[in-house]
Amino acid sequence: MKRCFSGLGLVFWLGLAWGHAQTIHGRGGILLSAPPEVQATPVTDDYFGTKIVDNYRWLEDANSPETRAFIDAENAYTNTYLQQARIRTQAGAQAADDLDALENVSDSGTPVERAGNFFFTRRLAGEEQYSICIRRGWTGKDERLVDPATLSRDPNASIGLYDVSRDGTMLAYFFKQGGADESTVHFFNVKTRKTLEDELPAARYLNVSFAPDGASVYYARNNKDGTLLYQHVFGTRNSHDTLIFGREFRGELLGGSDLFDSVVTDDGRYLVIQIDRGVPPTRVDIVFRDLTKPGSPFDILVWGLDARFSAMYVKGAWYVKTDYQSPMGRIMRADPGVMPEAWQTIVPEGKNVIDDWSIVGGKIYVNRLVDVKSETEVFTLDGKPDGQIEYDGIGSASKLIGRSQDRYGFFNFESYIAPPTVYRLDTETGKRDLFFQPKIPFDSSQYELKQVFYKSKDGTQIPMFIAGKKGLKQDGTERLLMTGYGGFDVSETPQWNPAFAWWMEQGGWFAVPGLRGGGEYGEQWHEQGMLEKKQNVFNDWFAAAEYLIANKYTSPQHFAIRGRSNGGLLMGASITQRPELFSAVWCGYPLLDMLRYQKFKVGYYWTTEYGSADDETQFGYLLKYSPYQNVKPRPDYPAVMFFTGDSDTRVDPLHARKMTALLQAASKSGRPVLLHYGVGGGHSAGVSIDQQVQDDADELTFLWTETGQPAARK
Repeated sequence: MKRCFSGLGLVFWLGLAWGHAQTIHGRGGILLSAPPEVQATPVTDDYFGTKIVDNYRWLEDANSPETRAFIDAENAYTNTYLQQARIRTQAGAQAADDLDALENVSDSGTPVERAGNFFFTRRLAGEEQYSICIRRGWTGKDERLVDPATLSRDPNASIGLYDVSRDGTMLAYFFKQGGADESTVHFFNVKTRKTLEDELPAARYLNVSFAPDGASVYYARNNKDGTLLYQHVFGTRNSHDTLIFGREFRGELLGGSDLFDSVVTDDGRYLVIQIDRGVPPTRVDIVFRDLTKPGSPFDILVWGLDARFSAMYVKGAWYVKTDYQSPMGRIMRADPGVMPEAWQTIVPEGKNVIDDWSIVGGKIYVNRLVDVKSETEVFTLDGKPDGQIEYDGIGSASKLIGRSQDRYGFFNFESYIAPPTVYRLDTETGKRDLFFQPKIPFDSSQYELKQVFYKSKDGTQIPMFIAGKKGLKQDGTERLLMTGYGGFDVSETPQWNPAFAWWMEQGGWFAVPGLRGGGEYGEQWHEQGMLEKKQNVFNDWFAAAEYLIANKYTSPQHFAIRGRSNGGLLMGASITQRPELFSAVWCGYPLLDMLRYQKFKVGYYWTTEYGSADDETQFGYLLKYSPYQNVKPRPDYPAVMFFTGDSDTRVDPLHARKMTALLQAASKSGRPVLLHYGVGGGHSAGVSIDQQVQDDADELTFLWTETGQPAARK
């Protein structure tokens, strides 16, 4: 596809010869030549009689020599910017060191208890990745079982815990490279301290769980053809694995976007399969098999209803959390074979949405979001109130993790100004003990976190968290960083992030609005920001910016925004719809070409959320907001950094590549448009701590620099 380039040929792309006459002015006195010149090669598509031209279709091919040369040239251009920013701006010079102090600290995951021992992931200060560890008894010494450094020399290779056998003698864990979703699955014998020869090859696994006797595992593997659930018996070949569930059930075909996993009930009797139809699911089906009757067919707990369900089997009864005829959620005692109308409500729907739930120690723990803040109520299995878990201030609590017969459960609590702390809860007495608290050089007492409410374009009240140093000026002169998501029923609760903490340490405000499309106020809140109503999400976001500017938290020239994945789509809409509101945009792992997203990677998962341009009606509203199709030449574009990497196997990096080229050609503002493209980074967590520190430093250096005072031009 060399025809896509000018006559200078490929050699041009390996250097930094700039074709535009203009000079790019970054804040902080940064000067750049014009960005790499990229040849436009128009390709025209006909959507139901509407002609759409794509000038950079050739950049969809990640492996072509031309695309790789484009990536190299863009990375060199971005590095030229970052080198100047690190030298010329105080924050840029110190960002990496500051972030290393905040991020390169000991950390621990929430433990799983088996046979009196505790299994968890842990990373010590100075280590690149988490290891899998065991603590033998509550007061025992922590021991490392699996260390990723012994498995690979690549610091971006990571591991994580899938499951622990019922007797605590076997582990199932994944091993993956960088931020890819695909992984291999390994099995570890705790007694012998050896990894079994059994191994599941690299794939996208939705879960791995041990059978009751620990002699086999169930695993769900997904590809474009669908999800399949297998049973693997240890000591046998993978080719002999038994297909347990998939392809079709009761004459209904299961497609590629039908995702399911399996779990064995705490008493070991049933294998339960939860089938999510779409991402997020518009329908959830649940079937189960009696493991005491080998080869028995699957029975139905719920099937064919356009609602979401999750189930637990405890003391001979099925308990189900659902939004069926209850958009804020309720918990019911279910009877297989009958419709939910005949089930008994145990915890009724309330005015606050049920965010999560669990049954530990024979009690039901219900996490509700009260204006996006965590509150946890406790109920008996008969639904009688039995207290609550008290938390310190505004924050986000995980569900209580444990088995229904365990006396103790574990949870963590965190906020934007408080790192996550892991607690053990005694379900009999309510007493909590500290399992792990990180030692991070961040004094939470010096910061404040508050919540405000503002009106969106259509009058809807939207919540927003605002955090910053106590006594910080509110006169419009301070920098402010706002992040958001607004989709997939995901609630933006207050969670710790070292990068956000760094921003506040420098004296900037930080804000997070609870946009529609999320789950902050139940399924109706989600539905108001999906499909043809997606514009509501963007309107909520713009109204948040206008509120912050009107109340003098910041001003447009000091306003930074960032978002990734679906939040990257939000950034794209900000760039194309209201660029005048913002000075700097970080757009990470984004969806941007909404007419073609479903054709790449696992984009077909998300048609239940966005729709598809293959449908004439849905094409109409997608075209209206799709960032890539709405870039026009204009003089008020902000500074933009697109951030992605080759290891993103979820959202195809083509979105960022194409949008970079298009926006660089269209922007007349003289502000930098950069592409930060990693060959090892991806969508999922898993990069080394050193890589994470550097990535965060690059992002924050850019945002802090580009929200400073503009330099006077000569």
